[in-house]
Amino acid sequence: MKLFTRYNRILIIISLFGLLLIGFLFYRMLVYYLDQQIDHDLVEEVMEVKEYSAKGNFYQPHEFEDLVVQYKKIEKANPSSSYGDTLFYNPLKHRKETARYLKTELELVGQPYCVLVIASKFERQEQIRNICLIILIPVMLLFALVLLVNRILLKKIWTPFEQLLKNITAFNINHERPYEPVEMPVAEFRQLNKVLVELSGKVKSDYNEIKLFTENASHEMMTPLAVINSKLDNMLQSNVLGKEDGETLVELYKATSRLTKLNQSLLLLVKIDNNLLQDEEQINLKSLIEEKQVYFQELISERNITVESTLADVSISASRSLLEILINNLFSNVIRHNYDGGKIEISLETDKIVFANTGHNKALDPEKIFDRFYKDNASEGTGLGLAILKQICNRQRYQLDYSYHQDLHTFTITFNHQ
Repeated sequence: MKLFTRYNRILIIISLFGLLLIGFLFYRMLVYYLDQQIDHDLVEEVMEVKEYSAKGNFYQPHEFEDLVVQYKKIEKANPSSSYGDTLFYNPLKHRKETARYLKTELELVGQPYCVLVIASKFERQEQIRNICLIILIPVMLLFALVLLVNRILLKKIWTPFEQLLKNITAFNINHERPYEPVEMPVAEFRQLNKVLVELSGKVKSDYNEIKLFTENASHEMMTPLAVINSKLDNMLQSNVLGKEDGETLVELYKATSRLTKLNQSLLLLVKIDNNLLQDEEQINLKSLIEEKQVYFQELISERNITVESTLADVSISASRSLLEILINNLFSNVIRHNYDGGKIEISLETDKIVFANTGHNKALDPEKIFDRFYKDNASEGTGLGLAILKQICNRQRYQLDYSYHQDLHTFTITFNHQ
């Protein structure tokens, strides 16, 4: 849920709850005030009853007063009074109404009587309802207006922040385009924007320095590695070494070859990061895959791996160098991590290419599989093959996904993913 929506929802809930609570308390106060006023009127009616009694008469109210006075003779009058709510039948209006009553015992015309005075509350309750309605309508209109103004103001304040989030999301350390600052009307947001500008600049600067160091180090290592490989090769070709020395030299040669591949992979990543492979042209993917399959056929045959391919005639505009590296790495990966007698499935459609292979391992971690130098302990690779795949896909704006289904490790590349 967005912060803006959450804030509005909480504000509406609290405001409605507050209005209901205040409305209820206001209504109860009016009812209490009404009861107090009616009780005061009832006392005055009892005083009038006493005045009539002093003249030897029994008081009876007029019909329009919504008032009832009842007399009941008792044996002895006790000086006590009680108030309360009741329902009574209004004979003038022919309906039952809510009312307040006052019950007291008096000496009237020389005789003890229980006097019950009942006053209707109907008219005054109608007045209370009208008062509440008159107050409630403007308050609700004011509440709606406040919510509307609040929504407009918040939207205006948060719009630059949403643009800031979009710019942060769009910022890519591998791209030349820097983080774009946003004009912020609020001081706190301006400070956040300033921090992001400084932070993105420092991160990009540090990243470029690391890339430059990797590139330089890889270049500097190429010549010594080539010399070492050449010398080792010459020594292996000679017949002056004993068996034990020869085996040691072979191990040295393998280690040096692996170091050379690692160096080449790092150099390739640097070239991809720096966007140095830009030979974009129209490429027939079906032909390219068939060509690479022929190139890897000897390795495939050696391990008795079955290849099932379904290739549509698809052409895309892309860097030929990057696509060749991409297909090479896909073939190398599905062969290297397969077992003898295994299976490879290749599918090419208009919008995607899929390479799937059997393997010794079960499902791999999709969150880590494309990290640099991530590999299982049994692998003899450099751990950079899938990282190169990922980097090429990022550069070409393709989507690269991994899944494991029906004992097949599946790599899917979706073209032109936005």
